[in-house]
Amino acid sequence: MSETKKETQIIAIYGKGGIGKSFTLANLSYMMAQQGKRVLLIGCDPKSDTTSLLFGGKACPTIIETSSKKKLAGEEVQIGDVCFKRDGVFAMELGGPEVGRGCGGRGIIHGFETLEKLGFHDWGFDYVLLDFLGDVVCGGFGLPIARDMCQKVIVVGSNDLQSLYVANNVCSAVEYFRKLGGNVGVAGMVVNKDDGTGEAHAFAQRAGIPVLASIPADEDIRRKSASYEIIGKPEGRWGPLFAELATQVGLAPPQRPKPQTQDELLSLFSADSVGRNVVLQPASDTDMLGYRPKVKASFEVVYDEV
Repeated sequence: MSETKKETQIIAIYGKGGIGKSFTLANLSYMMAQQGKRVLLIGCDPKSDTTSLLFGGKACPTIIETSSKKKLAGEEVQIGDVCFKRDGVFAMELGGPEVGRGCGGRGIIHGFETLEKLGFHDWGFDYVLLDFLGDVVCGGFGLPIARDMCQKVIVVGSNDLQSLYVANNVCSAVEYFRKLGGNVGVAGMVVNKDDGTGEAHAFAQRAGIPVLASIPADEDIRRKSASYEIIGKPEGRWGPLFAELATQVGLAPPQRPKPQTQDELLSLFSADSVGRNVVLQPASDTDMLGYRPKVKASFEVVYDEV
C-alpha cells in the first residue's frame, strides 16, 4: 500500500478473541468523536462484531460480502454501501468467509484492496482504528505490522494467561518486524475486566509498555455491553475513563516492546494457577499400546573385530 497521510493516526488494536476489543473500540471511537475528532473504525475480525455495539446491535453489510454481490451484478462498490455513521463516528466491517469456506487472512487483504479503490489514502480522518484478532497468526492479520500500515499498536488484555500470551505474541511480531526495518511500535495496553489481581499490569511493566487504561470488571459495564449500549459518553458514569483513554491513545508514542519468554509469562501467575508444580513424565510403548510389547530381535548386523 502507498504511504498514508501523516496527519492521520492509524492505530491497530489487537487482543485475544472475546477479551473486549470491540467493546473498547466502540466506546473509544464514540468518545473521540464527542471530543471533536474525525474517527473511522474498521472491523478486521471475521466475526464482524466490531461495529455491532456502536450501532446498537445492528449488523452492517461487510465489504467482502457487498463486494461479492456487486461483482455478480456487474456493479462497483460505493462508499455508502459499506460505510455507516453514528454521532460522528464512521465505521465499516471488512468481514470474512464462513467457517471452512475460505481464509480469513486473505479476506483481510482483499478488504484493504477494496478500501484503496474507494480512496482510503485520501480520506481526512484524525484517527483510523483497526480492530484485529491477535490469536490468529496467518499473514492477513499481521498486515498492519508487517507492511507499516499503522503507526502504532495497542494491545487489549486481562489478568489471565491466555490474553497475555496473545498480547506477548503481538509484541513479538512488532519486535520481529522492527528488526527487519519496520517502524510500527506498541503504544501501550488497555487492561479490560480488571479484577485487581495485577498480572496484566506486571506484564506491561516487564514488556516496557504503559497501561493506557484499566477498565474494571464491573457488573454495570458487563450488563450495558451485553445490551449493546455505549458507555463512553462524556456525561455518563464511565465518561471520564474513556475520555482519559482517548487522550492517552492519541499521545502515547510507539515504542519497541520487550517480548517475554514462556517461562517469564508463567512467572506472572502463581504456580497453582498455571501448573508449574507438575512434573513431565515420559510415556512408554506400554502406555501407548495398552499392553507390554514383546521385545523384538534386533536386525542390526554386528561384525567381528578383525
